[in-house]
Amino acid sequence: MTRITPPARPGSRLLLVWAVVHGAFAAGCALAGVPLLSLGPHEAPAACDWGAVAVAGLATAALAARRRRSARLAVRRALLIAAALSLVSGFGLLMDVLMLLTGSLPAHPAAAAHHALGLIGAVLLGADSLGRRPRSGRHAPAAAASSRVHLVAVVGAAAFLPYATMKTVWALGGTFAGMSGAEVLEVSRRNGASDAWLALESRGLDPTALFALLGVVLLFGLIRPWGQVFPRWTAFLAGRRVPRWLPLAPALLGAATLVPYGLIGSGYLTLATLGVLDLPPGDFRTGADALLVSWAGMGAFAPYGLALAVAAHSYWRRTRPLPVTRPAR
Repeated sequence: MTRITPPARPGSRLLLVWAVVHGAFAAGCALAGVPLLSLGPHEAPAACDWGAVAVAGLATAALAARRRRSARLAVRRALLIAAALSLVSGFGLLMDVLMLLTGSLPAHPAAAAHHALGLIGAVLLGADSLGRRPRSGRHAPAAAASSRVHLVAVVGAAAFLPYATMKTVWALGGTFAGMSGAEVLEVSRRNGASDAWLALESRGLDPTALFALLGVVLLFGLIRPWGQVFPRWTAFLAGRRVPRWLPLAPALLGAATLVPYGLIGSGYLTLATLGVLDLPPGDFRTGADALLVSWAGMGAFAPYGLALAVAAHSYWRRTRPLPVTRPAR
């Protein structure tokens, strides 16, 4: 009897391409002595780059073992482990994006490429491990999330208050952590911020605080009915169903970036607070001032990222197409 092997999924082929590209890139950087990982300002040895090669190898081995039915559970677990490890590679993408928004190039282009490849891999690995089930294409009526998810969202949004307050004080010309708003504007200009960025900052509108506000809007859009059906103020879109990918794509990418970035960054700041590591003062007068500002910003990332992940999961469950119902025979 001839054994019929199921065809490979299109997503599996894409995942295999990612594993080859990421593994080859990380191996090349390791052999060239180019570090890809860091903890705050401290770069990890280039030998740590082989960890990314190992993650790519794990994903490749899991895909190769998928053809065996007895290994399906092990394959799914391996893909989930590889996805979690890829987040470690991708957590620094947030700062790279912020630098690009200011008109500056990342200080370490190879590390920035590693961050992007890591986050792409985490998304592909996570999606592939979940698989697909047949759906009818019909959707449940728009509904709000549960009260628990609402509470998580409120806590996640509130985590931005110290950061937003600090940035607003600077944007309005005040002083925080020993640095005035005029000095902050000069630092942004010296770091190569774009004209649009400087124009907003000089008029009391800090761009990063505006990004935080957009993030809060995204968070509540995931838990309220208006995130599933366009509201009346959207003119010709009013009443139409919001495509699921529109809020889910930025939410999942944001959560995958912010959670590991916030956790690792908070761990580093905790060590600096305890005196185990030294935090360079940078543009601030003292290390203590730099530590205060770092906590005001870093302390928001992990809580908001976790809230974003919880809200995205709730949105995904509430908006997925209904299962296919087979007529009774």
